[in-house]
Amino acid sequence: MAIAEQRVAERKFLRGLYEDPYFPDQVLDQGVAILTALCERIETERPVDLAALYVLTDASTEEFNALEAAFEAAGSEIETVAREEIAEELWVIASAYGFAAADPERLVGARYW
Repeated sequence: MAIAEQRVAERKFLRGLYEDPYFPDQVLDQGVAILTALCERIETERPVDLAALYVLTDASTEEFNALEAAFEAAGSEIETVAREEIAEELWVIASAYGFAAADPERLVGARYW
C-alpha cells in the first residue's frame, strides 16, 4: 500500500541514524519498515482519537522493542540518540495524521529502551 499522506510519504525516516555508522543500515531498514507500516495502519484503521492512536503506536513500539536484539547482534543498541529519533518520528507521524496534541512520551510508552 502506498502512503497517501505526503508529509510522511516523502519523509526519510531515521535519517539521522543512517548518518551515524554506529547504527547498522540493515537494522535501520527494519525500523523504517515499522514506521511505514504504522502509517499504513493509521490510513487503513483511521483512529478517531488519541486512545486509538496510542494502540497503534504501542504496537509499533513493541516491534522496536523486539528489534533491540537485532541492534545488539550488530554491535549497536537503541540508546539515547536512537530513542530520541524514534520518538520524534512517531510524533511526526502522529502530527501528520492530525494528532499534534499527542504526548511524545506516550507515543513510545510501551518501550523497553
